[in-house]
Amino acid sequence: MTCSLQLVRMIVVAFSLALAGCSSFRPWQNPPVDGHAIEIKTIAAPPSAAHSIVAAVTFSGGGARAAAFGLGVLQELKASDFVWEGEPTTLLDEISLVSGVSGGSVLAAYFAAFGDETLTRFESEFLLHNFEHSLIGQALAPAGLYRLSSPWYGRSHVLAERLDKLFRGRTYGDLRSRPHGPDLLVTATDLTTGAPFEFTPEQFALICSDLGSVPLSFAVAASSSVPILLSPMTLRNHAGHCSTDSGFVPRSAGTEDNYRVRLLHASAESYLNGDDRPYIHLVDGGVADNLGVRALLDRLIAGGSIRASWRKAPPGSIRKLILIAVNSERDVAERIERSDRVPTTGQVLNTLVFGAGNRETEVTLGMMNDDMERWRRELSEERGTYGSPFSADAELHVISISLRDVEDQVQRRSLLQVPTAFTIDSEQVRRLGQAGREALRRSPEFQRLRAELRNSAPTYQQALAHTREGEPDHNASAVSFESAAVHRARSGDAD
Repeated sequence: MTCSLQLVRMIVVAFSLALAGCSSFRPWQNPPVDGHAIEIKTIAAPPSAAHSIVAAVTFSGGGARAAAFGLGVLQELKASDFVWEGEPTTLLDEISLVSGVSGGSVLAAYFAAFGDETLTRFESEFLLHNFEHSLIGQALAPAGLYRLSSPWYGRSHVLAERLDKLFRGRTYGDLRSRPHGPDLLVTATDLTTGAPFEFTPEQFALICSDLGSVPLSFAVAASSSVPILLSPMTLRNHAGHCSTDSGFVPRSAGTEDNYRVRLLHASAESYLNGDDRPYIHLVDGGVADNLGVRALLDRLIAGGSIRASWRKAPPGSIRKLILIAVNSERDVAERIERSDRVPTTGQVLNTLVFGAGNRETEVTLGMMNDDMERWRRELSEERGTYGSPFSADAELHVISISLRDVEDQVQRRSLLQVPTAFTIDSEQVRRLGQAGREALRRSPEFQRLRAELRNSAPTYQQALAHTREGEPDHNASAVSFESAAVHRARSGDAD
């Protein structure tokens, strides 16, 4: 997120006052796990007989612009109702995983914590609330100024405290108490390595810590900590004080020579020596991947085939794999290539962030499309075969939408220039929400998905029958995915 002029002034004032004194205040820090070993509770379980849809939605960075556009997408998903295997439901109710980076992580965390309440309260509590004003007031209060003079307390901790009010003090552990809630994936960037740092049980097992203790506000503040303007958020690396095989990176035959898989392994191994790397400093997730899907895709590639990635799901249990990627990137403020004058410092910074950054987003989208096309080919050969987790009618749907999908040219240009800030005006909030609903509704792939869902007739048991040859394998009812992302428990007793 880019801070407003007011917020920058707050930073300067706070820094100046901090020079006058130094407090010893220490903010929350992740504790080590109890005991020698850590038991990994995977993000979730495979779909139950009544729910055979595995769906994920990812929100990119972009401040309140991304949150408003993404909220429109959630609203349209809620409006997409259908009957699935005899039960009325909506696409929003079938979301298995919600993922977010920077501004998108604010919406993702709120939805993971409060579900449908997001549709009625998020706008008033965050989008239409002068978030920056309250942030500045909190920082400039006597207690805030005192804390900012501590070497362990930075500007992003002020943001985290304000976000904690928005999330009502919820932690990752609290999310486990929602039996039908989606899994939450928030991504920051490891400042030392430049690699994505995902807030997952597997990632925290590497550093011998428990994700359940982490406040949602800490994860979102870390994912939103724009370098220089906001300070890094710091975690303690307790590696070496417990024993665990986190399973962070699957080790499947045939993937050893894949460059992306090697990078994943290198990133995981960098955390295993807590004495060498005792602290992990995290900044904005958009620095590594503004879409927040690259590490997710890389882990699925590391898992090998599509069947291997879901090898513990019951035979024939998966009928729909759905990925909805919401991209809220903005355009550069000025087209510097239209002038022969030497670009100013401001123009250079703007072009680097929103020009080069947009190119990286295009690279990620290209990788995603290539990966998913390969998965479609594998799925067409795999579905309905003996022991396969995919039913005979299983389909993969990848839906990518962005502000560039807005049909009206004038409206599109206007929305692509909405600033990346904590607060935008109410009219921009309204237009961005409408754009999110319309962009999803107009997506050809989304239209195809809705048609298939509404015309789907087979029950789970009928679909399962296609995969049976002789007696069913009663040992094939394991309750954890190998993939660490696109899944969750669908039954009330799964937790």
